[in-house]
Amino acid sequence: MREFTAAPTFTIAEGDTIVDSVYAQAEQAPERVLFSRPVDGDWIDVTAVEFARLVSSVAMGLIANGIQPGDRVVLLSATRFEWTLLDFAIWAAGAVTVPVYDSSSAEQVRWILEDSGAAIALVERAAQKELLTGAPETLRRTLVIDDGAEATLVADGTAIADVALRERLDGLRAETIASLVYTSGTTGRPKGCVLTHRNFLAEVRGIRTATIGDIARPGNRMLTFLPLAHVLARAVSLAAFDAGMTQAHWADFKTITEQFARFAPHTILGVPRVFEKVRDGADKKARAGGFVKAAIFEFAERTAIRWSENLDHTGGFARPPSPLLRASHALCDRLVYAPLRAALGGDCAYAISGGGALAPRLGHFFRGLGVPIYEGYGLTESTAAHCVNSPGAIKIGTVGRPLGGSGVRIAADGEIELSGGVVFAGYWHNDAASAAALDDGWLRTGDIGELDADGFLSITGRKKDLLVTAGGKNVSPGPLEDRIRSHALISQAVVLGDGRPFVTALITVDPEAFAAWKSTTGRPASATIGELRADAALRAEVQRAIDDANSGVSHAESIKKFVLLERDLTEESGELTATMKVKRHVVAERFADRIEQMYRSPDR
Repeated sequence: MREFTAAPTFTIAEGDTIVDSVYAQAEQAPERVLFSRPVDGDWIDVTAVEFARLVSSVAMGLIANGIQPGDRVVLLSATRFEWTLLDFAIWAAGAVTVPVYDSSSAEQVRWILEDSGAAIALVERAAQKELLTGAPETLRRTLVIDDGAEATLVADGTAIADVALRERLDGLRAETIASLVYTSGTTGRPKGCVLTHRNFLAEVRGIRTATIGDIARPGNRMLTFLPLAHVLARAVSLAAFDAGMTQAHWADFKTITEQFARFAPHTILGVPRVFEKVRDGADKKARAGGFVKAAIFEFAERTAIRWSENLDHTGGFARPPSPLLRASHALCDRLVYAPLRAALGGDCAYAISGGGALAPRLGHFFRGLGVPIYEGYGLTESTAAHCVNSPGAIKIGTVGRPLGGSGVRIAADGEIELSGGVVFAGYWHNDAASAAALDDGWLRTGDIGELDADGFLSITGRKKDLLVTAGGKNVSPGPLEDRIRSHALISQAVVLGDGRPFVTALITVDPEAFAAWKSTTGRPASATIGELRADAALRAEVQRAIDDANSGVSHAESIKKFVLLERDLTEESGELTATMKVKRHVVAERFADRIEQMYRSPDR
């Protein structure tokens, strides 16, 4: 069993809590700008002392509404300033935040309300109150953010003496439960992960000491746009707050590039798809400009990748670039890289990626253009990141080394197991699941991986997703799917083959890329994917992505056939989780006839 443990880089006292930072910053730097908040069409600065007052006022409003220490408060909203404000206020009142995705179904919301026993629900829009129909008797009140929930709670709190809040804050400990974060439920009902203040503190301090270094300091900016209901966005946002950075919130992915230009963030947190969209958008724009511009972009991409690969250490030293590579990179910087950096706001020094595998080629591309992406790995059960690449300690293609004080080991069957202060306390009211997940403080992740001699972890598959063909060959679908999805035209790939004679795949096409492909290949703009499923040129383009994925595996593991689906997989149709993970059992059941066709057809 290979194992690696990182030396501790911080300590956590018994009385430390995640909410302490609110009042520490208000005392130490009261005029420090922590947030840029949208108000009536303008963006208003919120200082440390102003934020602390808001947190206290809203917390006292929760106390006035009968919230007791340990009570659960559901927070159902897209990413916005009020999300963070309410999260801190819930903690200050001694309560437990239960985040819920704003895209959740009524069934999911009802289950979380029932399982958590929530006392109050805070929802973003009035229409979302319908999701609470049939809520358990524990739910005493529902407040709507858009209808002034913040002001209502502040007004309610005026009846509460300051000493009541002080008592709640004094009663908090590092071991106090801070949040119940429900898993995405790819294989069944979501389970509530019990995360304590210690878990969040270990995550925040681990991130600050390992990942964002000099960027995480007062005056620097971060744009938070991933769902705060996801533990990754929440943890990184908390780390940025603790470091005194200025944050703005935005939830509309369609207009996110406009906000990059407005806010000019110094760092960006994204999932791989965000960075794929940035790269694909630049490629699409270049192709629309004609052959010359398309060729320039292709050359610039190759140059960026070579430049980045040149930075990889050999024997402790980076290879110096050749004069030709240096000149090519300088030229590409003026023509391609500088405009791309400008599209990210112009000040972005690096990005952080999590929530899925980042294609190594994409990692090299961004590092080569001057915006390195530091990939990490973790689960809800590990309070987000457990391993991270960091400045001065990066291996593209891996998810980095453990945060300070954390350990990783590879079990005999290849499963990744994690330890450290970020590992959760267990599942809410589910002792059987907790016992199955934890082994003497080690978290069984269900992921398969490899650990190198320097402690860098690589994810090679998912234990539960492991396919065993009829010929007895073990196939990990994840790496194949990630590589296929890296193709600009492809949105989703689902690799199949368990108990079958060979490996196959269901493929969906990205709608935006499909429109561009039709334009460049002369297909009718009105043509649907269903109408062009058998189009030779379209299938050849997809086959190129399949061939690229197959080049990394043996013949027995390679994909022999694929089917193009008429539509993309969606969360609304129940095929994806809120974090865009594929629900394999749902997809396999829904497209069973298409799968059977691939195996009935004699041609391979």
